[in-house]
Amino acid sequence: MSMPFYASAEQIMRDRSEFARKGIARGRGVVVLTYADGVLFVAENASSALHKVSEIYDRIGFAGVGKYPEYENLRVAGIRLADLRGYSYDRRDVTARSLANAYAQTLGAIFVEQQKPYEVEICVAEVGDTADSDQIYRLTYDGTIVDEPDFLAMGGQADALTAAMKDGFTPGLPLREALAVAIRALTAGGNGTARELPAAQLEVAVLDRTRGNRKFRRIGGLALSELLPGETTADDATAEPTEAEPSDVPSINEQQSE
Repeated sequence: MSMPFYASAEQIMRDRSEFARKGIARGRGVVVLTYADGVLFVAENASSALHKVSEIYDRIGFAGVGKYPEYENLRVAGIRLADLRGYSYDRRDVTARSLANAYAQTLGAIFVEQQKPYEVEICVAEVGDTADSDQIYRLTYDGTIVDEPDFLAMGGQADALTAAMKDGFTPGLPLREALAVAIRALTAGGNGTARELPAAQLEVAVLDRTRGNRKFRRIGGLALSELLPGETTADDATAEPTEAEPSDVPSINEQQSE
């Protein structure tokens, strides 16, 4: 008679954690940070069909890294929960904190009860009426919640991204400067050399407190190109025209069409 396989509970939890971390490490970076008018999401995403950043509710956004089908299931479940709670009670009852708690319960149950944990790390953010009331929550594969006051970085190079963000981030930055800080963090190389990250490989969105009821807005195309570091603005074009910068725009459009 063969002996049944045995492993201690601690070893099982360690194996599941290592498995989930390896899956998340293969994901490309995502940076979420506050800026003067709300919350900014910047993700490295070469696919135009699959979104890593999305809207959950009027004032709430979502970002995920890891296995796309798994964090997409979480995103859809969050939208359904928010819609149900807003319809049953009041739209003001739908908050990032309540959604983060629901996600934590789901991820924690999956991590403990199922053989395979979710290989995901997600962010739930809410823009408030003032900068002090903005909220950013990080949720890991085992259901742990971390309340991040200013910014967070997720993905395979999360530690390097966090270090780069600490060097460049300042609370209350304008949108253009906040985007530049996030892109510098995403493009910083581990060997000290920066890499190129064109607009076609960026997914950018904001929760803008100056907008109407729905605060979420995607930024892409020419609007994103004008905000990228090194791009020419209308004022700069009149003050110091150049011939090199306009040629960058067609190359970005060609990359987006591929």
